[in-house]
Amino acid sequence: MILDIVEFPDERLRQVSEPVDVFDDALKTLVDNMFATMYDAPGVGLAAIQIGVARRLMVIDVQPDDRPQPLVFVNPEILSSDGEVSWEEGCLSVPGFTAPVQRHERVRVRAQDVTGKPFEMEADGLLAIAIQHEKDHLDGVLFVDHLSRMRRQMFLKRYHKLHGKRLSA
Repeated sequence: MILDIVEFPDERLRQVSEPVDVFDDALKTLVDNMFATMYDAPGVGLAAIQIGVARRLMVIDVQPDDRPQPLVFVNPEILSSDGEVSWEEGCLSVPGFTAPVQRHERVRVRAQDVTGKPFEMEADGLLAIAIQHEKDHLDGVLFVDHLSRMRRQMFLKRYHKLHGKRLSA
């Protein structure tokens, strides 16, 4: 089922998500719905809070359409990171706006799968960027929070022009 995506400036996006402690069929259904929503949008990642569920859960698939590689991260933690890279980011919760964001080039993450089994993995490139971006959502942080003051002001002016709502940085 395709779900509604929560959009900026909805305050739910600023919530810190709670850990997942029940690994049941309802969680598997939620994950399936998150993937359906993400693919439909289309996007490469989606955190549960983006559909209004304040749980530490995110789904990612950075592979081309003809070779999907869906990844599920429950209760993710970034254990280490190194390198720096600037990446042009957008967000399903901030439609119509992209900007370069400084991120770590590589990350090592620990999480659980949809059954609760723990795993660790290393990632670089777009996957590392997506992990950091979606993990930020779980902590109530948006990619626009990483922008310089000037770029954030540009974003807010563009938002005001599109939506007629004034917001402060």
